[in-house]
Amino acid sequence: MDHQTLTEHIRAQAVRTPDREALVLLTEHRGGLLPRTITYAALDRSVRGLAAVLARHVRPGERVLVAHRSRELFVTAFLACLHAGAVAVPVAAPDGRGHHDQRVAGIVRETAAACVLTSTDEAGEVSRLLARTGHGDVVCLPTDGPAAAADAGTGERAAPDADAVAYLQYTSGSTRDPRGVIVTHRSLLANQRAIRQALGTREGVRVGGWLPLYHDMGLVGQLLHPLWLGGTAVLLTPAAFVRRPANWLETISRHRLAVSAAPDFAYEMCVRRVNDSQLAGLDLSCWETAVDGGEPVDATTLAAFAERFAPAGLDPRALTPCYGLAEATLMVSGSREDGPSAPLAVDAVALESGRLAEPAGQARLLAHCGPPASADVRIVDPDSCAEVPDGHVGEIWVRGSGVGPGYWARPAETAAAFGRRIAGQGGGYLRTGDLGAFRDGLLYVTGRLKDMIVVAGRNLYPQDLERTVQQVSGLFGAATAFAVPGARERIVVIQELRAGSRYDIDLAGLASAVQQRITEEYDVRAAAVLLVRPGTVRRTTSGKVERAAMRRLFLRGELAPLHQRVEPEVEQLLVAGGGR
Repeated sequence: MDHQTLTEHIRAQAVRTPDREALVLLTEHRGGLLPRTITYAALDRSVRGLAAVLARHVRPGERVLVAHRSRELFVTAFLACLHAGAVAVPVAAPDGRGHHDQRVAGIVRETAAACVLTSTDEAGEVSRLLARTGHGDVVCLPTDGPAAAADAGTGERAAPDADAVAYLQYTSGSTRDPRGVIVTHRSLLANQRAIRQALGTREGVRVGGWLPLYHDMGLVGQLLHPLWLGGTAVLLTPAAFVRRPANWLETISRHRLAVSAAPDFAYEMCVRRVNDSQLAGLDLSCWETAVDGGEPVDATTLAAFAERFAPAGLDPRALTPCYGLAEATLMVSGSREDGPSAPLAVDAVALESGRLAEPAGQARLLAHCGPPASADVRIVDPDSCAEVPDGHVGEIWVRGSGVGPGYWARPAETAAAFGRRIAGQGGGYLRTGDLGAFRDGLLYVTGRLKDMIVVAGRNLYPQDLERTVQQVSGLFGAATAFAVPGARERIVVIQELRAGSRYDIDLAGLASAVQQRITEEYDVRAAAVLLVRPGTVRRTTSGKVERAAMRRLFLRGELAPLHQRVEPEVEQLLVAGGGR
């Protein structure tokens, strides 16, 4: 595995094992999942053919958006970009939603994209989006049409070197505008080695799941890692999981996946929505590594999932909390051998002041995200930039060969986040914006720096408030909590009712119960509680709650609650147009 680029590596694999399954693509059909298999030889032919076509439209180094709903077309288009020396830019296909289409248009503008790869069915929608946003000169190329047919042996180009840009991974934008992380072949291959070392993956392994391929965990961990290992990627759609969470677990069971990953909310959904009949048909004894990552890991979710699916043969030692981010290609910490141990109980009051201490009163349970995975990870005071001792909360800083060189076309933001120096120590660190602490060599991620709610000198984590509120009623679905400005910060909670809930229930009583629970648990008051319809709480393309966006919508009065309790001070803020 001494190739300089991922392209060389996968092509060599096609030569070694041409008939091995590279992809197994699952499509919903008559209540089941119908598989379609693509071998390494077939994938290689498709990739080289499309790369030859792409070479007629773009020069090496030019940016190409990959905007496919089809997983087969996405994989072919992404790898063809790398083969042609173009810079791939994975994005979700336009879907007609205003804020999503604005995101795609913004990426086209920022990257000065030369081409958008899409399908025949989606080309019209993409072309109209480009035209109405002033990018009508950008080539829109359907990769399944006649214009994309070519001889796989033509259009060969010299392979790029290790430091060439492979692709731009746009961040989810949960706390700020999305930014394009530059991922080189060197950082991509370094992170693949880190994942293998941390998770103990091996050649020929079967890996898969439902994660979107335009997101870093889906792209790097679910697709590229098995291809890098010469294994098989087994892929179902995110929609298939959302409609029926059992589809994910049945895929692991039937296709004998050794590794599959998802954010914490997916494990919680399976506990809640996989029924006894579906459970009885599962055999999860093959699942060696169940990665929980992409958002803060809830220790109670891990425990509930392990208990629920033990009868299906799930080994609780398979549950593997991990931490990573796009700026580090993907993985930063995690280990199959180190998780999950019993959750760490810490004092809730001490945690609010930035310390992990033995409980003297109310306790918080924290799940660790393993030790660093081939990276230098430090906990740093975000103000003084000095390293803090073990057991103290600070910003997570990362240095290693998997960290990219910066953000595309954003020099100021690159300088603020990359290549930073710890006071009195070395440089070259990435500021992640995430908060955490080390204890006994294990990393505990506690939240996001920009999401932190500060009340009377106390640091409250919004995800803790959200989990507390969701326990008030079985009618509650997604929630978000944030602070609004003023002489002092005030807490706002927006809580969805689940789909199918009746709206003639005692909404005023539920809102009052939310305020009471917040006061009982945290000794603070929620200045505003809004009960809203399902789908109101915005999420990023990776499923993270967009607290910043929800805060803006609230301050602009653009939410339509079913019921709300808002204190006068916050009402005055809304009238004044606070936050605009």
